[in-house]
Amino acid sequence: MNKRTVFLWSLVIALGGFLFGFDTAVISGAEQAIQRYWALSTYQHGLTVSIALIGTVIGSLLGGLPSDRLGRKKTLYLVAILYLVSALGTAMSTNWYSFLIFRFLGGLGVGASSVTAPIYISEISPANKRGRLVGLFQFNIVFGIVISYLSNYLIGQTGEQSWRMMLGIQAVPAFIFFVLLRFVPESPRWLVLKRGKTEEARKILSVSDPENVDNILASMKQNSEENKSGILDNLFSKKYKTPVMLAILFAVFNQVSGINAIIYYSPRIFEMTGLGTSSSLLSTVGLGLINFIFTLIAMNFIDRIGRKTLMIIGSFGLILTLGLVSYSFYSKSFNGMQVPVLLFVYIAFFAFSQGAVIWVFISEIFPTEVRAKGQTLGSTTHWVMAAAIAFSFPYLAEKAGGGATFLFFSVMMVVQLIFVWKVMPETKGRSLEQLGDTLVLH
Repeated sequence: MNKRTVFLWSLVIALGGFLFGFDTAVISGAEQAIQRYWALSTYQHGLTVSIALIGTVIGSLLGGLPSDRLGRKKTLYLVAILYLVSALGTAMSTNWYSFLIFRFLGGLGVGASSVTAPIYISEISPANKRGRLVGLFQFNIVFGIVISYLSNYLIGQTGEQSWRMMLGIQAVPAFIFFVLLRFVPESPRWLVLKRGKTEEARKILSVSDPENVDNILASMKQNSEENKSGILDNLFSKKYKTPVMLAILFAVFNQVSGINAIIYYSPRIFEMTGLGTSSSLLSTVGLGLINFIFTLIAMNFIDRIGRKTLMIIGSFGLILTLGLVSYSFYSKSFNGMQVPVLLFVYIAFFAFSQGAVIWVFISEIFPTEVRAKGQTLGSTTHWVMAAAIAFSFPYLAEKAGGGATFLFFSVMMVVQLIFVWKVMPETKGRSLEQLGDTLVLH
């Protein structure tokens, strides 16, 4: 019963990841109709597509503040409201400026969700199930992307104004998320550290991790006393240099793998190899499905073989596939579906490693007293790098060519492999308090 309860709590919170993925991808099916509807210039069109990403960076940067001050649960209520208002607002916008505002609000929700949801699940989960449960967040992001593609396809058959329904349909899962949040408790670790409510936390932990309640509470009480003394508040103090370094590097490597360049520009990449438009779009759908399938597979291995092992396997796979794609561009040896097949394999390795591990790992490595700040740091680094790669990829591909661009990504994965092998700690099966004691200088 306890295992099922914790799973259901985590599943509710992971709906924030579903909305994250849906909101991020849904604009792809609507952007051309929106450009025609308001007769947007190239600049205006670019801003319309990217405004949510700008909101995401800001939301991730600020998301830790309400998470620490109001609590994880109340912050997720705010996230649900942002998604709901954004969906309804964009669907009913009467002018381009109001549309931008509502898309920006949705981006804030994505950014805040990427900070708060993984924190909450990591703090509510028993150590031996934490990877799989936090992995639900990433799984739901990918699931949201796939469902948004399917939703756009089905709704797109209804006419020129279908873009309003494409965007507005997100209000349904946003409302469900808002309602279901009332059935989950506050994070027990936040209750102890920020409010001193030990008995309330004990009741929650007796459900989520009954075998370790006393040990967890004792460790949290000690951390709470240290936190009150004011010596643990500065994330960038020497004390936290190891988890700070790990979070920044992990987020950077996640993006210099080229994942967002491939996700955002896969039709363009496929057309560079000589595929027609229809084949390129079909190949893009294939990428989404493989991403979904291998994220699901990774969730079943992350607590068995560990985060580090997944990352080592993934790094080797990414080095090989990116290197072969680079060679294909340099040699111009395009043979039918050669590059698409290589990128399908690339997505499989990415989803099995970095895609599944990033939100789990960053949510684990910081002590509770600075976890929201640490998650903010990792998430913001991730989104800033995502924006930089997404904006620079077309220029790099045009000026340097596909061969040099994919070679760069491959070399970066060699550096990542060294980082994982020599620096990255294994976090599976250890409590958050044990990890805090290991990674923080005393």
